[in-house]
Amino acid sequence: MSKLEGELGILARRRIEAEIIKPIYEILKREQGKDFAATVIGEAVGNAAIQAGKHFASLEEQGADLKSFVELQVLWEKDDALKVEIIASDAEHYDYDVKRCRYAEMYHEMGLGEIGHLLSCNRDELFIVGYNPDIKLTRTQTIMGGAPRCDFRYRAKSHEKSREPRS
Repeated sequence: MSKLEGELGILARRRIEAEIIKPIYEILKREQGKDFAATVIGEAVGNAAIQAGKHFASLEEQGADLKSFVELQVLWEKDDALKVEIIASDAEHYDYDVKRCRYAEMYHEMGLGEIGHLLSCNRDELFIVGYNPDIKLTRTQTIMGGAPRCDFRYRAKSHEKSREPRS
């Protein structure tokens, strides 16, 4: 049995979570203001992302590395959630662009576009911290933020160190 067999796709998870978070966000916003509400939601979701990364890492019998992380991507793409163009994928790099993001579409449809980045996009870097802190994500733009694509660039940190000039 695959370690991912029976796992709910991330898009379905995010919809369920957003349905729970939306009324909480609305109450926080009403009672304490938009900035406070966003801070609370961002912190809670960020902490959950780190914990999720740790959970998935714990399932890796051979250790959590970039290769095993790439194998997890089926959960984020499940249910036609993302249209992805892979640029590079090896033991030290995983580069891809998202050309269509149903997560962003869903949050906008749910009236949560103003915090969609907190509910999904900001999780990406924090998930990888929990999964394996030696992997670094660089992303300069997101569809959620209005860009035509999301540019994901994952690097094994050990690779970056080997390219740094010696002093």
